[in-house]
Amino acid sequence: MANTIDPRDLLQKMFAAAVEAAQPSHCIPPHLPAKPAGRLIVIGAGKASAAMARAVEDNWSGELSGLVVTRYGYAVPCERISIVEAAHPVPDAAGLAAAHRIRDMVGKLSADDTVLCLISGGGSALLALPLDGVTLEDKQAVNRALLKSGATISEMNCVRRHLSAIKGGRLAAACHPATVVTLLISDVPGDDPRDIASGPTVGDASTCADALDIVRRYGIDLPANVREVLESGRGESVKPEDPRLAYIDTRIIATPQMALEAAAKVAQAAGITPYILGDSLEGEARDVGKVMAGIALQVAAKNQPFKTPCVLLSGGETTVTVRGNGRGGRNVEFLLSLGLTLNGHRGIHALAGDTDGVDGQEEIAGAYLAPDSMQRARDQGIKPMDSLANNDGHGFFSAIGDSVITGPTLTNVNDFRAIYIERQR
Repeated sequence: MANTIDPRDLLQKMFAAAVEAAQPSHCIPPHLPAKPAGRLIVIGAGKASAAMARAVEDNWSGELSGLVVTRYGYAVPCERISIVEAAHPVPDAAGLAAAHRIRDMVGKLSADDTVLCLISGGGSALLALPLDGVTLEDKQAVNRALLKSGATISEMNCVRRHLSAIKGGRLAAACHPATVVTLLISDVPGDDPRDIASGPTVGDASTCADALDIVRRYGIDLPANVREVLESGRGESVKPEDPRLAYIDTRIIATPQMALEAAAKVAQAAGITPYILGDSLEGEARDVGKVMAGIALQVAAKNQPFKTPCVLLSGGETTVTVRGNGRGGRNVEFLLSLGLTLNGHRGIHALAGDTDGVDGQEEIAGAYLAPDSMQRARDQGIKPMDSLANNDGHGFFSAIGDSVITGPTLTNVNDFRAIYIERQR
């Protein structure tokens, strides 16, 4: 059966299945709260938040109202919940205004009310409300520096939590004494609720000192007023034992693992054995690419540790330390490094993409790597090594027609990586 498989078609179907498994229409309905004695207020932020709000409206028969903020281009029509679009990954004034509105909306609730908070990846930038003494421009500058630094998503979100008036449990504290039910679509390695949109409705045990350690580790130059917030301790987040968090119900409803398992079923149906290597792989994208290439080459040459034909699946969130000025993203950086190490090995194909449809800041999900991708680029005068050095993965794969473009997927469970190794003869 494997001999008749179109590798690109197989990998694209697996990616589509991974995205579909995390659609809010599937995972929201089983987790809706009981009807409260008072009001139901729906709030939220993230790339999937508008689709999550629509799923709530479609499955809730009682009264409700609210507001969620999503990325530009990710809005879904809703009748009772207001949808605001804002910038990602660097926050803008629209996100700031939406955050103010959300905090005001939950500021005078009673114990009879329930807040349904819909959170997905991207919420850190979309729900931007700086602490007093920190401006939006400061937040933008810090975000840009973090994105270029090579810091992990957990490290970036630790810093963000301690500069925010709404993250790190502060939004939940503002909802007190209402009950808060938070539904999370995870886009972070390890599925830690604190790191999904920087945890606006969960307690946070990390400290300003932790945030300062991260800033020092990556050599990030903070404005004096921002440094003062951290050094003075004014940026301390709401801790897990805070009594204002007594009525918090937090549920993770979609994860990278669920997406990988959906993709694995597609491979199995095609007669290909899937192996999930991990749902939370981190590290520099180019280094992960080299390591995964080494594993794939061992499989192809020795049938170790897996027999061919097979697919190696992984998720998580790699990082890119930006040194060039190309059009890059972590998934295409991974693929470029993978392709250079594979060096055109026949019978090894790969696809990597972000499940939200945006790799880096490009409206491109990722790319497909074929055994001849490197050579086709060289035939056009493109040097793959130079493209990698310039962080120009999107430029590279666009030039050879191997970009994967999905448009807004309306969900986000982080990166998807699949390496298909054909039966070796």
